[in-house]
Amino acid sequence: MLPGECAGCGAPRTVLCEGCRHAVRRGPPRPVRPRDAPAGLPPVWAAVPYADAVRSVLLAHKERGALPLAAPLGEALAGAVRAALGGTQGGASAGAGGPRASGGGGVRDGPVVLVPVPSARRAVRERGHDPARRIAVAAAGALRRSGTPARTAAVLRQRRAVADQTGLDAAGRLANLDGALELRPGAAALLPASGRLLVVDDVTTTGASVAEAARVLRTAAERKGTGVPFAAAVVAASPGFFV
Repeated sequence: MLPGECAGCGAPRTVLCEGCRHAVRRGPPRPVRPRDAPAGLPPVWAAVPYADAVRSVLLAHKERGALPLAAPLGEALAGAVRAALGGTQGGASAGAGGPRASGGGGVRDGPVVLVPVPSARRAVRERGHDPARRIAVAAAGALRRSGTPARTAAVLRQRRAVADQTGLDAAGRLANLDGALELRPGAAALLPASGRLLVVDDVTTTGASVAEAARVLRTAAERKGTGVPFAAAVVAASPGFFV
């Protein structure tokens, strides 16, 4: 059943009112860089700040199963992906570890593959869905409709149990996620030998999850001997991190 009120502001008889829909998709997307960014964090672009109505909408999708919200959130993520593909400037790429955007700062031409940061298995069971993956699928569809060939590749999984990130500071999140992800068996074949590869997530607050996903993809690329550059795109990021 559809929710009886707006996920962002509580307005009645709508899944997402026009005002909150505008808040989710307002732009333009901008590069973000967490303070004390973890080593290996690629350039990250975010559509909107993680605050107010945006925060409420993301939590409604993630924690309360408001699945129709995946469509507008996917549109927002698609905007951040387009910005990442267009290139980074200044602080967005400065100090980023691993593969960097090429061609004057942009990720080079080719098919776009979105790799969502996976939720913990227990969280997926409790929620009944994987939020980042669902939003990534919606974003890939939005990109294809606008003429950009795109697909998702859910190639990552949790290799060990991790604690709930709520309440952990930046150092605690880094320690909690260190070595927590791995490629699914046989998933290396799904990674492109050319094109554009982006780590995607719904929210980044410290960059720990994105950095861990990038570590796994970087290792896989080195083993395959491919040089596909990658960046990251998220729906929202902590307001103070926008460059």
